[in-house]
Amino acid sequence: MTPEHIADFAGRWQLSRRIDDAQAGQVLTFDGLCEIAQTKDGGDWLYREEGHMTLPDGGRMAGTRQYLWRQVGQTIAVFFEDGRFFHDFALEPSVSADHWCDPDQYAVSYDFEDWPNWSATWTVKGPRKDYVMATKFAKFLEK
Repeated sequence: MTPEHIADFAGRWQLSRRIDDAQAGQVLTFDGLCEIAQTKDGGDWLYREEGHMTLPDGGRMAGTRQYLWRQVGQTIAVFFEDGRFFHDFALEPSVSADHWCDPDQYAVSYDFEDWPNWSATWTVKGPRKDYVMATKFAKFLEK
């Protein structure tokens, strides 16, 4: 089963992320929560994550990230907070998309085969970037 509509993503998700930075020769992790909810105007959906990144030396840093999602047919268009287009993806079991941010190339693969668990894996290459960022999402179960 795969998501069929943007509303299928509504709610809170536990997320765990691993960043393998080949250029720096280090691995970082990020654990936290993601919430996806319709905006107050009823149009777009707000994707918001927050959590803590663990550095190779054991130090921790808080972090947040937000995007706007919009369904267009069977595709979800993703925008940065300021409204600039980022990328889009089809609601299919396994899909990929790209984003060019001069001089860096971002490529993402979404996997919805184990829905409602899903993942997003970014491969980023550029003159000063060379990393793979793999994020797993699991529906948050309230206690």
